[in-house]
Amino acid sequence: MRRKTGTSRFADKPFEDLGHIAERNVSDKLEDNERHIRTVFDKCADLVVRRLDLPGSVPCLAVYLNMLIDDTVWEEGVLKPLLNLDAEPQNADRFLEDMVIKLGSSMKPQIADNMPDIVRNIVHGSVALFIEGQKRALRFIANTKLHRQLDEPVTEAIIRGPRIGFIENIDVNMSLLRQYIRSPLLKMERMSAGSVSQTEVTIAYLETYAPQSVIDEIYKRLERLHLESIISSGYVEELISDHPNSPFPTIQATERPDTVAASLIEGKAALLVSGTPMVLVMPITFWFGFQSVEDYFMSFIFATMLRWLRFTFAFMAMALPALFVAITTFHQEMIPTSLALSLAAAREVVPFPAMIETLIMETTFEALREAGVRLPRPVGQTISIVGALVIGQAAVQAGIISAPIIIVVSMTGIASFLLPHYGMSQAISLLRFGMVFLGGMFGLYGVVAGMIALLIHLSNLQSFGVPYLWPIAPFNRLGLMDVFIRVPWQYMKKRKWHKEQQLELDKS
Repeated sequence: MRRKTGTSRFADKPFEDLGHIAERNVSDKLEDNERHIRTVFDKCADLVVRRLDLPGSVPCLAVYLNMLIDDTVWEEGVLKPLLNLDAEPQNADRFLEDMVIKLGSSMKPQIADNMPDIVRNIVHGSVALFIEGQKRALRFIANTKLHRQLDEPVTEAIIRGPRIGFIENIDVNMSLLRQYIRSPLLKMERMSAGSVSQTEVTIAYLETYAPQSVIDEIYKRLERLHLESIISSGYVEELISDHPNSPFPTIQATERPDTVAASLIEGKAALLVSGTPMVLVMPITFWFGFQSVEDYFMSFIFATMLRWLRFTFAFMAMALPALFVAITTFHQEMIPTSLALSLAAAREVVPFPAMIETLIMETTFEALREAGVRLPRPVGQTISIVGALVIGQAAVQAGIISAPIIIVVSMTGIASFLLPHYGMSQAISLLRFGMVFLGGMFGLYGVVAGMIALLIHLSNLQSFGVPYLWPIAPFNRLGLMDVFIRVPWQYMKKRKWHKEQQLELDKS
């Protein structure tokens, strides 16, 4: 990982360099520079090495990768001004400095003397200009701005609020954050990660809002990354997470700029990775999985009602099948007589015990949901809906599955869809299978034991030094005002909450 040039609080901390490029300076002979460049970019069909003559018959060499360069920017913004300089610089020692002054700031020329840095700039879409007799080179930014249009996020759809999401271009994503937070306190520190891919990574945070300890911890974990390539933010998320072996997410992945902007104001930090629209937000708590950015765009009354609805259905999504299996298998006396007779009649022809029956249907439901996601959208929706109806009805008529199980599994599936964050929904869906097994083996005692073990596990989780169950454990009175309820805006003091939380953690 290598830090980009520029002032930064971490500027004195080095990152790993391109290991396959020898450290050397620019030669004053064009032939030597061309030979080295062609060796580094051997078998690269898109490499362009173009010889030019500057005013005064000064030979030079322009090097760039063809598909990364905007032809219009290169021809009109760089090449034409170079060939139309009014006079060649006279001072040989200040040759490049005089050229930079004459070309002006609009072209943003920079002087470089280190060959690995020049190579790195070339692969990021710059043009390197080597000049005969000069042991330094000029670099011009002429990269193409290929990116898709700004669309509404598919995975985080809302009814009321902004309908714009991040894209794969990190520069566009940074500008989207600037649209929401127009303050110099918004800091964006850029670096590169991956010894081969050289993927651009940016840490965004609000100075004086985000605790210094969190920013330092993020940077330390990024320094420990030793990957050849980083294609998506998922690579980074798994490697810097506090508990990668836990099913519960300790880092939030979102593609909504408004969500990231609100998180930064709360004192959190964000990690933007080039090539992916998913931005990582940290630290987070368990309750983020039940909160949606839309909660803050509507009345606090309806937002509070929706939160309680999510809590209720999240419990149903995880425990309803296990409770059904436990009660019908071991605790039939808890069921009213009329309902017990109906369940017995429905299960009379079913050859499997309740636990096996539930596991079969839950596995089938998850398979149909996954198939609906992977197939093209029009076909996927048809497969997931029609497939569930057809398979469920056929299984009941064939006597393989009982009708009550179909109802329980359907309610469980609907409940899991209510969670606004996919990572939390995945965790609950995975734990559901373990709870069904405990309920089928040990009854309600197994379900209660599973809940206790789950609570202990959640209590031991942290996200960049923040307890996962904060503000419940440790208890914070003000923090509770935005967990189970969404209080009116006049009582919202999120920055104060985070400051108090940090003080409590520092004392402990």
